[in-house]
Amino acid sequence: MTAYVTDCRQVRWTLPRPVAWRLEYTAGAPCDSFWLRCVWEENNTTRPADWVSFTAEHEGERVFTGLVDECEVSITDRGRLLEVSGRGMAALLLDNEALGQDYQVATQKDIVRDHVRPYGITVAPGGGLPAVSQFSVATGSSEWSVVYEFARYYGGVSPRFDREGRLVLTGWEGGQERLVDDSVPLIALVRRDKRYGVLSQVLVRDRWSGAVEKVDNRDFVSAGGRARRVITMPERSTYKSMRYSGQFQLDKSASELRRMEVTVGQPFWAWPGDLVAVRRRGLDWNGTYRAVQVTVGMDGGGCWSRLELADPDFTV
Repeated sequence: MTAYVTDCRQVRWTLPRPVAWRLEYTAGAPCDSFWLRCVWEENNTTRPADWVSFTAEHEGERVFTGLVDECEVSITDRGRLLEVSGRGMAALLLDNEALGQDYQVATQKDIVRDHVRPYGITVAPGGGLPAVSQFSVATGSSEWSVVYEFARYYGGVSPRFDREGRLVLTGWEGGQERLVDDSVPLIALVRRDKRYGVLSQVLVRDRWSGAVEKVDNRDFVSAGGRARRVITMPERSTYKSMRYSGQFQLDKSASELRRMEVTVGQPFWAWPGDLVAVRRRGLDWNGTYRAVQVTVGMDGGGCWSRLELADPDFTV
């Protein structure tokens, strides 16, 4: 992997070959992130304090675009070392607060114009989110929360960023299919069942009418789960929007119940959104999953990819 940084004067610099690195890709939340360590000679003509952005390439292909958050130069018994870390382009939307405003009718073009493009972020081709009437931006909201609410709650799409640093407003269609069979160089495979955070029931209350809509996760209740949340809708709500909000909260919490973690001895083996079919002999966890988080790295043991897998229709 080759890493580059761009300073505040828009000058691009190639970093020395890393001795260790880690790139983490998510399904939109939390933010993508990166970390690398390399040997840092005294005669470098660029100052880490001036670095603003970061990109990485592997075999001629862009594999990460983001912002530099922290640089550290240390002198050790192994010489002078540099460590650089940061986040993906979603950091620009997370770090900036939106101006509160009300839209009589908000379109995707309006949201991108007011809450995305001012930060130099481009949008990937595709995507046609429906217009939303009476869409409000609350004072104190982050720009990311504005985009997420518009895309996810009203359009049914989880926004995310691609490796080029572009905002993606389409679904997961088109993801590659990967096969984890006995021929794959497997380093580790972990099955995780986590009940904490999974909701059994959501009550959605309309503050104007006093109506309450109840939505249950029957599978979790039958398994002994008991965790209720009460949501008060901020404005007049239809039955459909009340039920959707409650069901969304149930689905989102349930997506954490069953996860699988697969680590293979190859870099960039898969990407978030890819379908992964696990077919290993003697394994009772075989099935089809979707990669929701992928971490790729290189250390003393070589290169590897760690995939966190969830149900194919997981909710972000």
